[in-house]
Amino acid sequence: MDGQNESDAPNWGAFGRAIFDADRANSLSRLGVVDVGSNSVRLVVFDGAARSPAYFYNEKIMCALGAGLSQTGHLNPQGRKRALSAIKRFTALAEGMGISPLTAVATAAVREASDGDDFRAEVERETGLKLYVIDGEEEARLSAQGVLLGWPGSYGLVCDIGGSSMELADLADGVVGQCVTSPLGPLKLREVKGGKKALKAHIKGIVKDLHAKMKHETGMRLFLVGGSWRAIARVDMERRGYPMTVLHEYRMTSRAVSATKSYINESDLNELRGRCGISEERMSLVPLATMVLNEVIRTFKPKDIAVSSYGIREGMLYEQMPQSLRDQDPLIEACRFAEAKDARLPGFGPVLYDFVLPLFPRADWQKKRIIHAACLLHDVSWRAHPDYRAEVCFDNATRANLGGLKHSERVYLGLALLHRYSNKREGSRYEAVFSLLDEKQIKEAEVLGRAMRLGAMLWLGAAQKPGSLKFQPQKKTLEIKLDARAEPLFGEVCASRFQSLAAALGAEPKVTIKA
Repeated sequence: MDGQNESDAPNWGAFGRAIFDADRANSLSRLGVVDVGSNSVRLVVFDGAARSPAYFYNEKIMCALGAGLSQTGHLNPQGRKRALSAIKRFTALAEGMGISPLTAVATAAVREASDGDDFRAEVERETGLKLYVIDGEEEARLSAQGVLLGWPGSYGLVCDIGGSSMELADLADGVVGQCVTSPLGPLKLREVKGGKKALKAHIKGIVKDLHAKMKHETGMRLFLVGGSWRAIARVDMERRGYPMTVLHEYRMTSRAVSATKSYINESDLNELRGRCGISEERMSLVPLATMVLNEVIRTFKPKDIAVSSYGIREGMLYEQMPQSLRDQDPLIEACRFAEAKDARLPGFGPVLYDFVLPLFPRADWQKKRIIHAACLLHDVSWRAHPDYRAEVCFDNATRANLGGLKHSERVYLGLALLHRYSNKREGSRYEAVFSLLDEKQIKEAEVLGRAMRLGAMLWLGAAQKPGSLKFQPQKKTLEIKLDARAEPLFGEVCASRFQSLAAALGAEPKVTIKA
């Protein structure tokens, strides 16, 4: 696509032209970010499609830099040593990857500690890395921008919890509004005197003050950002027996959070963290974080709760994007990048999308983007062994780092791609996950998969249409109108796949060759 004009790519359709390889996105193709928090220090290296990047490298070290800060006013000495060691390691890794210099920010612990400036000077002296200390409002804004990386146009309240602070940011029409900060991080709450009753009153008073400052209406969506929130969500999954473990876009209700709070209080934390795969350091903070979340929900009364794995680090990436890049759909951009990198015939995805779309006349824009994503991904797993290709497709769709996808949409996408390579789903080890879809959605995904299975046999070229499908539900007929050039491709196997698609639709098949 190098050197193309916008007018040279007519097949991008309603989704706009892919821009991950444009000059304005190239500078974001691989970017390293270090987040020095009160509880952990993390390096993330983003790579790939700039609008929805993959995590090329992601490493976290629990340092508890802010432990004891309220009492001593200083950074935790042991945590400081661990943080410096982690930053030295991350700097060396960045040099090896050829991505120096890193972008690094420090949050509550470093900005509040009396020796924060000394620590920053030590880091720069020992590693050459400059730490940018951001205030609480800026931390809230960047976290909210991280949410926008995955949910363009979002509205609601972003709640980001760290070790020493908790931030809130308002989102409306994809724009970050008011931002506030508070000392509600679990490391600080550990140091509140007076027992559980005093701690509860302390949390309640601060949340009440935050609510007054935000003046936020009830009934909005609450986005949860931060490791402690994700740990609570993971416990909620365990309690419910939820069939997926992807935390991004996991949804909870107020009632579920209350039930999980009780579940945590009644459980052996060591045994529970083992079942949930949560570190000992993180699990020790979960009961305190649960108290905060319970009070936030009680006060702000959200209509629903969504977990975001995207936060301050992703917000830093979003900060560097031009608006034209921000406006792109993260799901479609990621799938376009995957097709360009891994498909045997890059560029055929949009052709396949036009081919299968007539089977879904009532699809709204949300359904169309999932169909489009499936068509872009239909051939990216061809290197997998044929016996496991269907499973690999399902795994890729349901576990990959894809933004802008609800869990049910992940399963729909995965099931469609499974049926791209397999007629059967019964007996699959994924049957429990299929429960996230209703019967109509399961049938739709099967039809989409069978249609892609048919279309994949009619490759004429990346931008050449082999023909069209015409589905008439009332008459129960399915007609394929083949271009004359595509007639030789419609052999025995292809005809069988067309029959299979017609059967899935309960329609009578008809083949027409266009002159």
